[in-house]
Amino acid sequence: MFDLTPAFAPVTTTAFAAIPSPPFQTLELGPFSFRMYGLCIALGALAAIALARKRWSDWGGDPEDLTTVALGAIPAGLIGARLYHVITDFSDKYSCGPESSGCWWPDALFVWKGGLGIPGGILLGTVVGIAIARRIGLDWKRGLDMAAPALPVAQAIGRLGNWFNQELYGRPTDLPWALEIGPDNRPIELLDQPTFHPTFLYEGLWNLALAGLIIVGSNRIVLRKSRWFAVYVIGYGVGRLWVESLRIDAATELAGLRVNTWMSLVVIGFGLLWLFWRGSPIDVEATERHRAGEPLRDIFLLGPAEGLHPDAMPPVPADLPDVRDEILGTDADPDDSDQPVPAEAPEPADQTDQTASD
Repeated sequence: MFDLTPAFAPVTTTAFAAIPSPPFQTLELGPFSFRMYGLCIALGALAAIALARKRWSDWGGDPEDLTTVALGAIPAGLIGARLYHVITDFSDKYSCGPESSGCWWPDALFVWKGGLGIPGGILLGTVVGIAIARRIGLDWKRGLDMAAPALPVAQAIGRLGNWFNQELYGRPTDLPWALEIGPDNRPIELLDQPTFHPTFLYEGLWNLALAGLIIVGSNRIVLRKSRWFAVYVIGYGVGRLWVESLRIDAATELAGLRVNTWMSLVVIGFGLLWLFWRGSPIDVEATERHRAGEPLRDIFLLGPAEGLHPDAMPPVPADLPDVRDEILGTDADPDDSDQPVPAEAPEPADQTDQTASD
């Protein structure tokens, strides 16, 4: 599917343009050394948190609650992504056998060398994020919708790490946007091919487009709770499905297809089931209210238990009358008021008494 270049077909080396691969994988700043792969993942996580906080605040929630969730969900996502990679590539890279390129200990810990399976990261990160949200009293379904565009943004930025590592590229091609790969990072059978499909770029651009679609769509159409996250799941699966068909790196196969191809099909099916569970995903009444000018924060009604920021509470009018008398059925105690109690006027002197004493 989506076969843009026949597998391992000869490619001319006279392409008039190509994307160069970075000549370094580590950023040196004085005594500090940063792996670009890890730095890209960190920047993607920070961008996702910033976007999620902004959306949650616009919906009337407290952005600090999102930071609390992220502090647990992001590490869990990284662990899940690494576990997925190690499990699916165990026989080729971590089995310690004669046909394996490494051993699970300690190679499974070398995250900076690459190897994060996004499906595993999404799964474990989402589970932990939901658990934290429920514990602190957030509306976790609405929280998933809030995070729906933030995750593909993080993935798009994180994919740049594959560019620095010169990995996860596609088949040879001489397209203007082909990616130059150094001889040390090419498959043995393709040492004479200098340029390949930049699948990291394809997936990154797809994810950014998906994030934009969700942001624009959610500002116009109100879906039932968590259904925008289902849109993200479907969109990610579709994008990964066609990008996976271009990749040539070694991968575990089942019935002639790469594991991630099967996973993409499962993800798409699960997302469609989630999106259309119990009928149409569109909340017609809420959508009409929003298009009539009612802001989302008033439609979602995120109460204090769901993370409503104190600044989002409507202000109390300054001229609100004191209705305590009506409620209590008696005069309000002046001692409860902030107004000063006027002093009693002195009684006038008795003129008769004054004359007699004189």
